[in-house]
Amino acid sequence: MEPPPLHADQWEYVRTLLPPDLEESAKTLNALVRCRNVPDAAALMRMALAYAVSDLSLKDVAAWASSLELAAISGPGLFYRLREAESWLAHVLGQVLQAQVNRNPMKWPLRVVDATVINGPGPVSVHWRAHVLVDPGTGGFRAVELTGDEGGEKFGRHILQAGEVVLGDRGYATARGVHAVRMAKADVLVRMNPVTLRMCDEQRKRIHLERRERKVPKIGGVEFNVMIPVPPPPTKSRKTWDSGKAIAWIPARAIAGRTRSGEVIWVLTTLTPSALPATSALELYRFRWQIELLFKRLKSLLHFDTLPSRQGPTAKSWMLARLLAAALAQQLVQPSGPLSPWGYQMPSPELYA
Repeated sequence: MEPPPLHADQWEYVRTLLPPDLEESAKTLNALVRCRNVPDAAALMRMALAYAVSDLSLKDVAAWASSLELAAISGPGLFYRLREAESWLAHVLGQVLQAQVNRNPMKWPLRVVDATVINGPGPVSVHWRAHVLVDPGTGGFRAVELTGDEGGEKFGRHILQAGEVVLGDRGYATARGVHAVRMAKADVLVRMNPVTLRMCDEQRKRIHLERRERKVPKIGGVEFNVMIPVPPPPTKSRKTWDSGKAIAWIPARAIAGRTRSGEVIWVLTTLTPSALPATSALELYRFRWQIELLFKRLKSLLHFDTLPSRQGPTAKSWMLARLLAAALAQQLVQPSGPLSPWGYQMPSPELYA
């Protein structure tokens, strides 16, 4: 079946899923200072989404908008508008994701963090990274930050709430990252490499857990109580820092188990044994796979890895608009409240009591 043309979409329905203050935020964030060739913020958003989710060029989207009498704009004019709309698109994306925040029905509100690479045309292997926070209960993302290839993976990029448990892979197993989570009164469950993460016993003496892997059983898990020293701010000196200069000490548990092939897997958690036994920690870590499934959906269904321009002024706006389209799609899959056929929030049942 032929896909419907862009002019046959249900824009009025999509519009009900966007924040009501679209016009005000566009003017406040300088996305629509003058309405000379674009009548309003809704028209600009419609063109941004059309450019992000289709294979049309800026010139083609401008021609499509003109044919619908949506906006009297040229390709270069749309280029300028999207370049100036970067902050506004990020703001609207944040509003849409905030409206979808819900509490996980599990024992704790779980969150998973990871990053994925976004490549565009050209010889450079990496230029953009999307740092994403996912709710594994729904499979949808709740926050995202776009950085260049210099942006490293770290827990501190995301705002966590007290009581949440955040899962991460080995790239997030750093003392500063765990400290950032604990400062937010949240907990971590992260896979780690005991060789690269400095750990001490409860008397704050250095220990090497990799030497204790022979104690790991074939079935089940084994755990060790550890203290994580948090290093002082980095300096230009490359000398190994002294644990006595640690700015904080974090009590944690290092838990090890074996895969079917016999490989030892280490995870680190700040949850207590009564809250999360060792075997349960190893099972809970499997929820991290939800973020890999999200990345697969973004890249296979929305073609998030087909960046049309690697370093162009509209590259970030294109990514933000495509992420906004993904956020609207997950709103339809798992709405935060009852929706009528056209997307309007239905009145509360109490009104009819």
